[in-house]
Amino acid sequence: MIAVIDTGICNLRSVTKALEAVGATIQVVRTPEEIVAADARGIVLPGVGALRDCVASLRASKLDTAVRDWIAADQPFLGVCLGMQALFEHSEEGNITGLGIFPGKVVRFQRPPEFKIPHMGWNTVRFVQPNSPLAANLAPDGENFYFVHSFHCVPVERSLVLAECGYGGEFCCAIARGRVFATQFHPEKSQAKGLQVYRNFASVVAAG
Repeated sequence: MIAVIDTGICNLRSVTKALEAVGATIQVVRTPEEIVAADARGIVLPGVGALRDCVASLRASKLDTAVRDWIAADQPFLGVCLGMQALFEHSEEGNITGLGIFPGKVVRFQRPPEFKIPHMGWNTVRFVQPNSPLAANLAPDGENFYFVHSFHCVPVERSLVLAECGYGGEFCCAIARGRVFATQFHPEKSQAKGLQVYRNFASVVAAG
């Protein structure tokens, strides 16, 4: 069972449909108690829009503590878009404090004028941890995924970076540590390669 967290500002339907399409059993949850009741073996935290609203929702429901504890126990976790940004200490978007699970910050793109902000559309992702289970059956030197964002994560620890992307300069677009993963791009909007990401995560969950 994979618990998909509903923060109220996420693209819930497209994420749950993508997970179901790869054979995962899912349960939408809104409280820590619902994660326990679902007997979840994995958690997905999606999000779109403003990070302030995402983090505020997690704190109001006490899911911020549940997510911290889950990740600290190295249980399978996948953050998507805001679900990645929320894991860091601070964001320039609204000058907010994130969950602080990983050291680093979220900054606004500073790019030449020809690179429009937000960064929106398809771009090539290169996996720098090609042996990561989330990258299974994906070409390490380049797969196309769909992005929509104006801010990007800057981890303090290089070892955390799973994948990078170029947009007027390289930026971290996915992280991994143990069984904890997060992507800035949207797998649920990225057709077959995106489904492969969800399939890979579901395999991590199934492996226990």
